[in-house]
Amino acid sequence: MVPASVGFQCPECVRAGQAGARAPKSGGLRAAGRRWGPVTLVLIGINVAVYVATAISAATVGSNPLTRNYVSPLGAALVQFPPAVDAGEWWRMITAAFLHLGPFHLALNMLALLVFGSELERALGRWRYLAVYGVSILGGAAAVQLFTVSAVAGASTAIWGLMGAFGVLMLAQRQDLRGIVTLVALNVVISVVIPGISLVGHIGGFVAGALAMAVLVLTKRTRSLQIAGTAVLAVALVVVALTVPTVVVL
Repeated sequence: MVPASVGFQCPECVRAGQAGARAPKSGGLRAAGRRWGPVTLVLIGINVAVYVATAISAATVGSNPLTRNYVSPLGAALVQFPPAVDAGEWWRMITAAFLHLGPFHLALNMLALLVFGSELERALGRWRYLAVYGVSILGGAAAVQLFTVSAVAGASTAIWGLMGAFGVLMLAQRQDLRGIVTLVALNVVISVVIPGISLVGHIGGFVAGALAMAVLVLTKRTRSLQIAGTAVLAVALVVVALTVPTVVVL
């Protein structure tokens, strides 16, 4: 036996294990995709690209590209503003989830997406994970349309949806929920304490992500039912967002 970082190792066992293992492939984007999840990396790339584009747009009109990109011509066309959505600019409900209001806002959301998204993508597979992400965006957007008239932007509605999905998945697998409950509670406190954060959008994304995961869990034996269930949920959220008038302004 030889000392190891954790306990001891048997040299013969190690050699046997290495003989049966595949040699690691070269690094690069493919290796990063296997480690973090290709869909998650693509989503991060889109968010970063949108931020760069809005920052350039802000600079062209003399606005600070680091802190005022969302009032640039491009940023103003992407942000979710409920009255504008009611007037027919429905795409804002989706584009706002890829728009960030500064480098700190972007960095925090992308770090959370990298961690949560990669884990959920490995658990669900690419298409189911993307379905949960999309439904979470729509859930957050619908909540904003129903309960606020303020302009909002950011990927946090989808990230909260991933947390909701994690909770349902852990519940279905009978895992300890204390970690995810603590994390959600902490984020609720942060959303309340820090001004300018849309708690309504976060809760909407969380509920939608949890519902999407519940559909996937309940229909796990039939892929066609999973597709139909998540599609119905997505359409229902869009219909609610575009047809139901604002209930309460928060």
